[in-house]
Amino acid sequence: MKKQLLLLAILTVFSSAVFGQFNTVGIIGTATPEDWAASTPMVQDPDNPDLWTIEIELADGELKFRADDSWDVNWGGTDLPIGIAELDGPNFQIIGGNYEITLNSATGDYFFDYDGDIGITGDATRFDWDRDVFLFPDADNPGTFFGTMPLEMGEAKFRQGGDWAVNWGAEDFPAGVGELDGPNIPIPQAAVYSITFDTSSGEYFFDEVIGFDSLSVVGDATPGGWEEDTQLQRDPSNPDLWTGVVELVVGDLKFRADNDWAVNWGGDTFPSGIAVPDGDNIVVDEAGEYLVSFNVATLEYSFLIVEDFDVVSIIGDATPGGWDDDSDMEQDPENPSVWRLRVELTDGEAKFRANNDWEINWGGPDFPSGVATLDGVNIPIVAGEYRITFNSTTGEYLFDEIIEFDAISLVGRSGPFGEWPEEDDGGAVDWFMDKDPNDGNLWNASEVQLVDYDPDDDGGVKFRADTAWTVNWGSEDFPEGVATQDGPNIQPVAGVYDIFFNASNGEYVFSPSTSTNDIVINPSDIKLIPNPTSDVFRIDLGDIEIQGQVEVRVFDMTGRLVLNRTFDAFDSFSLDVSGLSSGNYIVNIASEGFYIGKRLNVTR
Repeated sequence: MKKQLLLLAILTVFSSAVFGQFNTVGIIGTATPEDWAASTPMVQDPDNPDLWTIEIELADGELKFRADDSWDVNWGGTDLPIGIAELDGPNFQIIGGNYEITLNSATGDYFFDYDGDIGITGDATRFDWDRDVFLFPDADNPGTFFGTMPLEMGEAKFRQGGDWAVNWGAEDFPAGVGELDGPNIPIPQAAVYSITFDTSSGEYFFDEVIGFDSLSVVGDATPGGWEEDTQLQRDPSNPDLWTGVVELVVGDLKFRADNDWAVNWGGDTFPSGIAVPDGDNIVVDEAGEYLVSFNVATLEYSFLIVEDFDVVSIIGDATPGGWDDDSDMEQDPENPSVWRLRVELTDGEAKFRANNDWEINWGGPDFPSGVATLDGVNIPIVAGEYRITFNSTTGEYLFDEIIEFDAISLVGRSGPFGEWPEEDDGGAVDWFMDKDPNDGNLWNASEVQLVDYDPDDDGGVKFRADTAWTVNWGSEDFPEGVATQDGPNIQPVAGVYDIFFNASNGEYVFSPSTSTNDIVINPSDIKLIPNPTSDVFRIDLGDIEIQGQVEVRVFDMTGRLVLNRTFDAFDSFSLDVSGLSSGNYIVNIASEGFYIGKRLNVTR
């Protein structure tokens, strides 16, 4: 169930201009050394007078921030370890431990950086993949950890000790069962989340903390009149922004939350303005189809009229037709304002225009993304192949470059050639992989001989593109993982392997080789449930078109075959591994239609 926040948390705006600069900021409360008797001072940043920090051991208890040793200006909050503090807000509920605490006294942003064991990392967090935000242990449920923090749209994983040796992931959101070394957890919506994770079962839950479940427009200018709300949709990358395309007539309207008048906003200007809680009706003075947007944090709203163009195109000396012939874009079937095109461009300039005519055209100074304006300047283009997206209502555009490599190879002292390539050797010691004919980012190789990783002899292997080190990928994990640009060497165990690599996201799998199949598919299409397991696990092949019987072979980490079973093909089947010792194993799954390897963790 989604939690409800007080409107004060949404509408409060912090500004250093209101209070000026503080002489001191400190923490006070039962969790601090001085209890409620006195503040424990924080250290002011020499370059940013609004930034205050302290490293301290706290006890179980409560605390607040306050300025100048006075209760005139104090901050509290409910979200830990990261959030935005409220003036005169509730006491923070602290779990004892070592912390580095940061507060921005101008914005209210704070971070209680807890010295913990289990954390969350990823590009969905404020620290990207560079470090963990540690969660708090649940005293009543050993093995369970929790925390509340803002996340961006992106991916995340749980891990132990800020290290990749023990990490958990899965494909499910907002709840699922994390697998050891599993895939990244997708975070599809930027928001504040209350997060729980159980290390014993792998179960996790991201419970979104929002102010309300819906936001709408209502009034005699809207399709539903004053009786029925017209719903807006929340932007996936900005939790405060709600938008929708709405057919309006001349009349009045208001914004409101949860289809109720308890929380509503009005305004006195059209087509844009700053909304006022319980304000006057907004007067729509021109009928039409509008892109409606409302930001619940800033209270900014706008109504942009949506023009119905027969076609939108790109034109210019950077385009295939030069300034003489338009390259027409494709209209999104769900959103008439969005237009897309995949095209090869050269160095030069370009503009967008409507109906192959200069009467309506858009340009802008920025590349590869920006906001174009009517009759704006030419867009400067850098040569490349791009997926272009343009919104003819908002003017937003994006040139997303498509990079497909001519060659991907495996190199390294642990590889087939037993040595690292030298500069400009022309790929003499590169083991080249085969490109998938249907997807230029997917590569595979069969029957590749590897030797044990030796850290004292610069051992390991890496993937690289076009026989050069400019683009290369590595990771310490084996036999599967997610490689990153300039990452560490992959550390293989000796054996003969079939290899899968996805150049778009770095995902790779080394599977013990078999001569019965040579087709390699994306490993995310096959799931082992549960993983980890203590006795029985299920192999889910629901997304694969199965042909003939399926052979399942389980290898230990030395490459020794420990189980071999054959099943009649159907969507899923189970395998008993209760006789195996605790540890990591490779599950090799093959049929006439595919060949794949997955990692399995057996725990007792």
